[in-house]
Amino acid sequence: MPPHRYLSAFSSRNYRLYFGGQVISLIGTWMTQTTSLWLMYQLSASPFLLGVVGFASNIPIFFVAPFAGVWVDRVNRHRLLVGTQVLSMLQSLGLAAFAFTHINAAILIAMSLAQGLINAFDMPVRQAIVVEFIESKEHLGNAIALNSSMFNLARLLGPAIAGFVIAKVGSGYCYLIDGLSYLAVIAGLLMMRLTAQGHRREKKHPLIEMREGFHYAYRWVPIRALMSVVALISFAGFSYTVLVPIFAQDVFHGDARTLGWLMSASGIGALSGAIYLGTRASIRGLGNVITLGGMGMAVGLIGFAFSTRLAISLVCMVLTGGGAVLLMASCNTLVQSLIEDAKRGRVMSIFAMAFTGTMPVGSLVMGALAGKFGAPIALVISGAICAMVVSVFYLRLPQLRAAAAPLLAQTRADADEPLVVLPEKGSEGRE
Repeated sequence: MPPHRYLSAFSSRNYRLYFGGQVISLIGTWMTQTTSLWLMYQLSASPFLLGVVGFASNIPIFFVAPFAGVWVDRVNRHRLLVGTQVLSMLQSLGLAAFAFTHINAAILIAMSLAQGLINAFDMPVRQAIVVEFIESKEHLGNAIALNSSMFNLARLLGPAIAGFVIAKVGSGYCYLIDGLSYLAVIAGLLMMRLTAQGHRREKKHPLIEMREGFHYAYRWVPIRALMSVVALISFAGFSYTVLVPIFAQDVFHGDARTLGWLMSASGIGALSGAIYLGTRASIRGLGNVITLGGMGMAVGLIGFAFSTRLAISLVCMVLTGGGAVLLMASCNTLVQSLIEDAKRGRVMSIFAMAFTGTMPVGSLVMGALAGKFGAPIALVISGAICAMVVSVFYLRLPQLRAAAAPLLAQTRADADEPLVVLPEKGSEGRE
């Protein structure tokens, strides 16, 4: 693929501003996530409390995101995104203040919960607004792939930087750097020139609108299948992030730098997967990519569980991270391509609930399993569940493709890249 094709979303000035600010901010975010996991294990030496930190930072998304999605479809998304970034900056600076003075497990959990509440609004609006940052809707798939590249570039750099900063000057400086990094994305958002968005639709009672969003996602068979895969993989597969500190300290007898290398190895795989997705010209074949990504994630998790050599474990983390982003980003692209803009906030809030909202429950379950049976057994279970989920998805692919075929045929006639609306009642793909 020509290089300009991979960077086609950069033709939009607003997207360039968004990308530049976010990549700086996300490095700080990954520094904070790595620091919090390491700090909690140092404070408590408890695998279960590692799970509690993951639970606290994500569980608000499960309960609040559906209501947030209704709000995202009602208000100015740009202003809402600026607001969530300001609140996230204040939360990180608050963590820094506690780390420099006095911090304990209870404070860390409470601050993680606060960030989870902010993310319950931030994630749906971030997913819904990306289409407003690009000038041509045919660049939507490329923008989503670039978002994954941006996220995983930060995932590669952030943990490694955090490991060295913690080892040299302490945890408080990681939180401080994260807080200051939000200035970049806030500045980028304020510099944008966006077309004023009018009222998208007639407003109804929020509960009715929320029910419409769930009904819309549930009745359309391909979207429901994708949401189910995302929820199950997020529950079982992504809990490895809260268990990695155990391996870094107890298996490899390392320090925060070892944790940083392991997390960054996952980021290398994820970045590679995102780059590959950016080279794709359409959504054709993404069902197979989802299957291969899920299997790669399963193999990586099981291999990491049995490995006692750091080099082999790093390779397994690359495989896990690559598989995860192939699966999740492909699901995101397909869902974004199958929804109409008037319901985008609500549907993407359900996607956020499926992706991030189920993760805390998985973190608690896997943390408890690690405490009772050991971290390797917990990861083997995680990998086995991932393998089973994508196997079932693969068996259903012919049915899902048949359901989506009329819709995608219509889309290809309208644009080079699929950005579609759902058919009327009675069309294929609805029950």
